[in-house]
Formats: sequence, structure tokens, C-alpha cells
Amino acid sequence: MTPKHKRKPQKVILILTKLYDFHIGSVTESTLWRSTDYGTTYERMNDKVGYKTVLSYLYICPKNKRKIMLLTDPEFESSVLVSTDEGSSFQKYRLSFYVLSLLFHPSEEDWALAYSHDQKLYSSVDFGRKWQLIHEHVTPSRFYWSVSGLDKEPDLVHMEAHTHDGDVQYVTCRAQMCSETNRIFPFRGFIDISSLVVQDDYIFIQVPTSGRATYYVSYKREPFIQIKLPKYSLPKDLHIVSTDEKQVFAAVQEWNQNDTYNLYLSDSRGIYFTLAMENVRTTRGLAGNQMLDLYEVAGIKGMLIANRRQDNQVKTYITYNKGRDWRLLQAPPTDLEGNDIHCVLPFCSLHLQLQTSENPYLPGTISTKGSAPGVIVATGNIGAELSYNNVGMFISSDAGNSWRAIFEEEHNVWFLDSGGALVAVRQPSVPTKHLWISFDEGRQWTQHSFSSVPLFVDGVVVEAGAENHILTFFGHFSHRSEWQLFKIDYKSVFSGRCTEEDYQTWHLHNQGEPCVMGQKQIYMKRRPGNYCMLGKDYSRILSAESCICRAHDFECDYGYERRGDGNCRPAFWFNPSSLWRVCSHGQNYLNSTGYRKVVLNNCTKGVKETYTARKQLCPHRAPKGLTLTTKDGKLTANLATNVSFLVHLDEGDSLRTNVQLDFGDGTAVSYSNLSWIEEGIKHVYKAAGIFRVTALAENTLGYDSTTLFLHVICPVEHVQLLAPFVVIRNKEVNITALVLPSHPRTVTYFWWLGNNSEPVITLDGSVSYSFPSEGFHSITVQVSSANVILQDSKIIAVRGFFKSLLLSFSPNLDELNPDIPEWRQDVATVIKTVTDFPEDQLLVAVFPGIPTAAELFLLPHKNQSEGRKRSEEQLERTSDIIVTALNQNLVEFELKPGIYINDIVPAPAPLVDSSPRHSSSAMLMLLSVVFLGLAVFLIYKFKRIYCHFSFLLVFNSEKAWSEQIYSYTSIIKDRYISILYISEIKDRNIFSLYN
Repeated sequence: MTPKHKRKPQKVILILTKLYDFHIGSVTESTLWRSTDYGTTYERMNDKVGYKTVLSYLYICPKNKRKIMLLTDPEFESSVLVSTDEGSSFQKYRLSFYVLSLLFHPSEEDWALAYSHDQKLYSSVDFGRKWQLIHEHVTPSRFYWSVSGLDKEPDLVHMEAHTHDGDVQYVTCRAQMCSETNRIFPFRGFIDISSLVVQDDYIFIQVPTSGRATYYVSYKREPFIQIKLPKYSLPKDLHIVSTDEKQVFAAVQEWNQNDTYNLYLSDSRGIYFTLAMENVRTTRGLAGNQMLDLYEVAGIKGMLIANRRQDNQVKTYITYNKGRDWRLLQAPPTDLEGNDIHCVLPFCSLHLQLQTSENPYLPGTISTKGSAPGVIVATGNIGAELSYNNVGMFISSDAGNSWRAIFEEEHNVWFLDSGGALVAVRQPSVPTKHLWISFDEGRQWTQHSFSSVPLFVDGVVVEAGAENHILTFFGHFSHRSEWQLFKIDYKSVFSGRCTEEDYQTWHLHNQGEPCVMGQKQIYMKRRPGNYCMLGKDYSRILSAESCICRAHDFECDYGYERRGDGNCRPAFWFNPSSLWRVCSHGQNYLNSTGYRKVVLNNCTKGVKETYTARKQLCPHRAPKGLTLTTKDGKLTANLATNVSFLVHLDEGDSLRTNVQLDFGDGTAVSYSNLSWIEEGIKHVYKAAGIFRVTALAENTLGYDSTTLFLHVICPVEHVQLLAPFVVIRNKEVNITALVLPSHPRTVTYFWWLGNNSEPVITLDGSVSYSFPSEGFHSITVQVSSANVILQDSKIIAVRGFFKSLLLSFSPNLDELNPDIPEWRQDVATVIKTVTDFPEDQLLVAVFPGIPTAAELFLLPHKNQSEGRKRSEEQLERTSDIIVTALNQNLVEFELKPGIYINDIVPAPAPLVDSSPRHSSSAMLMLLSVVFLGLAVFLIYKFKRIYCHFSFLLVFNSEKAWSEQIYSYTSIIKDRYISILYISEIKDRNIFSLYN
């Protein structure tokens, strides 16, 4: 149910009701109701919107409340219905998208933003009749209209949008002119998701960093500056509480907090934050959102109430000077029956529940109104700590200095007639047919019946405007009954409009101290017992006179902490002698006294000069505290992208200090002063690797330097594990991972060898390993670079000795060779089958590339290694048999119907074992390198950029050189590399040397 109220003289109320079917879990029908006499009678408007139309939301333009927009339920259709006569008639317009939410412009009544279900943002400048796409991939609830007086164009839209790579950026553009060329990026870099906040004079963002959160603020659209919290606050989370009093209230959850936050207040520019209160409690809302137990009292600036956790107890505190000083609440002296309450501070006090309502038609557990300054109504308890047992309702008429009990049970309280009247109803969990009205700030209450049957009150619609005297209650008699509405007009209770004799003055004070926020304020209030109507011309503040400045008008400046004696002294991490970056010899800077005036405090003279920062001449000093970072805080960067380096100098003459930056790749830049590099120094690296970046700051009095090591990476796209098929037991073998493109010193390799459960981690793409036992062993390598991890695996046979044959095939096999791993594996399986040799003693490896070649490995039986001589003779005989059969074309297989492969040419080789007579690795390696130098020429070309790389081929054993060549050829071919190689090798002498 979504009621909306309309002010005089139109007297219109619109109510949208929806029927929810719990069996199917969705809304099945809706009804729009309209009243033109403040709820006395209602008319069904379904004929105006369409009898079969199911509505989902009702919006009223805040600038012109005659204009109304209705959205249809997207389960049925996607349309918008528009009215310009308070719902008397509607025009329907089809939409090509489903609207999730609308945002109206604060001053232009026909302008609106619509956010769709697929994260697209649209704009309309004719009140929803036509819509134009602004941007895709926009973060929910992170889009804002321009702020008057700050943004140059009234149709400017601020938004948080995602790039195609998943990064998030802060984007601005005009609502109807948001092509890519018209988009502006006020912050040069990526930001964290859901961190953009545009509020009053400020724009906030959070920047993704490794481990620590970094926040930036723009004040009145100036360049972004990093927010300065106390050095060791180390925030896990930060929420902007308010910005409406010329400074920022921020709630920060620090590294050692779980269910509490610290409250910080900034200077007027929102940059330097100081602690206002520690360990403010949080609670969970119905939707699971975290809510801070902090309440700003309406109508009195600088006044806040907070619940603080201390020593496992939660207590309520109040401040009158924006958190500079806090105190407990004095409990009422008597209860409702007039009995004395013995509650002595600080052991006993009044504690208040500070939750706001998630139902817009019910007040929260605490209520104040700007038109009724000093009146606070809240749910609470009296005792040593905040409790949810034995709660009652309490009221203060003097801004929290004293309190009275008004109800023993929880009630909802509304302010009427500019705060001149209070209406209270029991909470919705208990049905009621009575309401209570007070005209003397809660001192006396009159009970009235509004229903003959107890009603569960789900909400109250209060007439908008200063002279509101009409209430509309809505609720239900039972959980299965229909909605019930009750209109209450209590205008007849008033005797007439208030005159000057009906008012009295009230002096705002803090426990008798008349100066609050640096001034004495006198308000006009209606005399208790007078039943006159305040009216819209009621003026609340009678006079405000500035006070003489005293110590409590000043809070500790950034970097200073209040000690036990009440004085502000430097924190252990803060160096008061450090100068501002922009300070240059001959210029002035503000030297802090350790204090700063509370924002919006209006005191004058007194100690103001003593506590205010003083102008001093900047001394000429040597550079000190030079730091070098990247703008995004990361130590990695992608190849061929802009990297922005930030240079910061804690001390020194910023205008007369030369800064040099060596990028580590053979290029360097130099600047005559720091003012040229405030936005950062950009550089593009053209090669991957780790670069030593060095900054040097130097003037006539000295120098300072610092170094940063930057990892420039090119995305890994392919990895292949190069290892022999068969190795000798207890004989060391080299295993290599070939990475394309190559990443010198920027790749981490994880090796799982044999049955080891923990990987061997290296920065080199090659490892040596010896397998201690015979059998089949798995080896796996994972290659990690930035956010990419690739993997390759192989199975290796380990024996004490083995025999191998090199095979070449008839040319018709090459015509059917697609040169992919699956085909090679299937052909190898076929060859094993037709040779009719025991499967566990025969391995076949088909090499990548064309012409098609393979190697056949004959292995001894796993239990025959002990009878060495007999097994060797058996392998020799088996090899001779296979060679004879192949030479006589007795071995063939059918690759496709009618296509037989029978011209298989073997090249027999000697037995391979671990004896010295077979060790000729040096000669073989030399021969292999020479062969590759003559045989392979390659060009590697990327789609977008060129990555230079080199190959280091290490042949894993004396038997594996051909595998390495063909594997090398396959990788190259797959990556669009031109290859020149010897087409076929048939020289038996080469095979003899290899074997």
C-alpha cells in the first residue's frame, strides 16, 4: 500500500493498493484510489489507468505535486502512466525497458532519471513521455542529478559506471548528450564499486588499494584530495552520515571494531577528520542493513544524541557542540504516578533507542521536528545501560536538559501544527482504537477514539504544510481483513489562530550554559494550555546573539588529541613541524595551534586569536619525507597502459625543489617544482618486466630520494609443459613450462611433481627432478601472472630402462591430420591397438606438427627390472619383431572408410638406461641447438600489441629431442607464427647420434 498526500488547496490523496497472491508469490491486481476532500470519500481510478493494468509504484514530482507518474508491474508489461492534474486523468506510454527506480530533478519538474533492471540509466525531459539512454552498466543507486550552484549545467548527471573489463569509474555527462565523446571522468582512475556519493558541497569516492581503503573528496567540484583520517585508524568501512552543516560527519569502522563505529568530523572542506566519539553502536535493520545509533536533533544545529558501547554496556550521550563534549542524559525525577526516581549520574541515566523507521508512514523510536525546536520524543529506559526491557516513552521540552515520562508502553508520535500538537498511537504490533493528543509538549494528553473496533495501525498520512490538522490512519482489523482508512480532522479543537499574547520565550541552554554553538538563542513557544493554532507564519527564533569565544568552542585540530587535562597535544604519529606541500620560501602557511573552531560556531573575540592558526613565513628547507606511489596504489600495471606516479614531499620548498623521476626503462623526466606534478606523472611501458622507479627531490639545501619496484605484466595466454614421455628412475630430468608471451621475472610457477601434495614454487620456468620409483607419475604446472592462472599436466612413465622406435607415416595421414591434441591421442591409441603389445608395456606419442611422426616406447614389465639381462633381451627381440612387421607393411589401421595407413617406417634405437655408455648429453644438446638454429624461424604477433619474448629450450632427456621440436612447432603454429623447418628427417646417422 503506497499512500501519497497532497497539500492545499487541492486536498488530494492518492492511494495505490496491490493484491498479493501468496500461492504464486506475486501481485495479481492493483487499485488506484483518489480523494479530493482529504480522505472523506474515495474514487476508484482503474478506468483511468486501464482495468487490466497492474501498477507497481506511484511517484509524485517533488517540484510540482500536481504531476504524478505511475509504473506498471514488469511481470505484466512495461509502461509509464503520466498525469499533470493530480491523477484526474492519465496518459500511458510504452517503455522498452523495465524501471526499477526513478529520480526526479530537484528543480526541473519535467526531468527524471530511470534505472532499469539491466543496469541501464535513462533520462526524460518531458516527464516520462520519451526516454533516452544515458549509460549502460551503472551501479544501482549510484547516480545523481546536478547540484544547483556547484555544477555548471543543470542537466548534468553524476554516475558510477562499469567498464567492459569490470572496473568502475566515476562518470559525468549531460542527460541528453552522453555519447562517449561527451563523457567526462572527474577522477582519473578506477574506484571501488558503490562508493560514489554526491551530496551537497561534496563528492566522495573510495579507491581500490591492496589491503587498505583510501578515500577521496572533492569540495565544491575542486580536484579530488585524499581524505586524512588519523594515521592508525585503518578503516575497514566508512559511511557518510551527513554533510548538511558545512562539514562532513563520517562513521568509520576501524581495524579492531566489529559492531561499532567511530564518529569523525571534518573541516569545512571535508579533508581533515578528527575523532568525535568512539564505539558508536550499530544495529541491523529489517533488510539486514547496518544502522548507526546516532541521531541529529532537528531545529538545533550542533546537537546530536548517540549510543556508545563502553565496558560491554551501551549508554546514551548528548552533545551540543558537534561532538566536542558529550554527557549522559539526566533521568526524569518522577515516574508517571509521581513517584520519585532515584537515578544518580554517572551510575544511572536515561537511555534512548535511536532507530529510524523503515516504514515511511511511521516515525522511528526517536522524533524531532525543525518547526518544534527543543522537543524530543523517544522510546527508552532508565538504568545503568540501554535495555529493551521495561521501556517507556519520554519527552524533553528543553532540548534534552530535562526529561519526563509520558507513556509506559511504546508509541508512535507525530508532530502536527508546526509542532504545536503531538499525536500518539500505540505501536502496530498491538491493535488499538484510541489516539492521544497533546497541545502542551506532552505535559497533558487527551484520549480520543477513532474506531469502534481495535485497529492494527500500519501508518499515518499527515497533511502536508504548516497548518496541518488532518490525519489519515490506515491499517487492518486482522491479518486477513481489507485495508481500513480513518480520517481525523481536529481543527475544531483549536480556539483560533495564536496571537502575540499566546507565546512565551524559551532560552536554549546546555545545563544552564546559555551559549550553545557560540551564541545565545531565544525561541518563541506557545504557552502551555493555549489551544490556538500556530499557523504557517509562526516564527521560531526570536533572537540570536554571539558569545565570547571560550575553550569549548574549539575542537582538536587534525593530528592532535585531547589529553586528560583537556588540552590538545600532538598524537605520537604526528609531526607538527611538517610543512604543507605547497609551502614555498617567501610564502605564508597556517601554523596550527592544535585547535580549530567548531564548524558553524558563531562565537567572537575571547580566546579566538589564541586558538586560531597563525600565518607564518615558509622557511627554506631541504627536501624530506619523499614518497613515490602509483595513483591507484598498486605495484602492478598492464603493458602499454598509462601508469600515473604520485610524488609527495612532507617537508621542503615545493616551488624551489627539482624533482627527477627515472622510470627504470631507460627514460626519465625532470620538473622544476612539485606544482607541475600534482595530478601525477604518466608513463607507458613498452616491455614487460620489473622496473626500478626512482624519484629524487633536490634543492640548494639537500636532497631526498625514494624507490618503487613496478611489475609491468603482459597477460599470459598459453602454457605448455615440456617433459619426456619416459624417464629413467633416480636420474635427474629437466621439466620446462613454456609460456607465451614470455614474462621475464613476473611469473610464478607452481609445480606438483610425482605424489607430492605441496607444490614447488619457482620464479624460473624450469625445474629438475628425479623420480625415485617406477610407475606412471603425474606432473602439473600452474603459471600465475596478475589475475590469470593457467595449467598444463602430463603423465610420465618411470622405468629402469626402456627401448624406443621413431615412426614416420605415409603422406596420406598428413592430409587427415588436423594437428590438435585430441587427434594425436586417438591415433596413438590406434597404433597401440594394432601392434598387439601389452598395454602397460607400450607407450605411443604422436608428435605435434606435420609431417606426422611418432615415437613408440617399449617398457619392461614392472616386475622385470630385477632380471635385467633377460628383460633387455626380451625388449630387443620385441623391437626386432615390430620393426620387421612394420617394414613388411604388416601393420596397418583404417583411419576413415577406405583409407588405410600401412606405410609406417620405423627407426630402431639402442636400449636406454642409466649406464655411462649411453650418456652423451653434451653432444646431443649442441646438436639440438644447432638444429633449431637452422630449422626454426618464427614471428610472434599479438592482436593488439607486440610482446617481445625469447625461448629457452631444455631437452628433458636424451630420448626427448624430437618431442621438444614438435611440441615447440605446435605451440608456434597455434599462435599464428610463421615457421620454416626441415620437412622430414630420414638420415639414419642423425638417429644413431640421438639414440
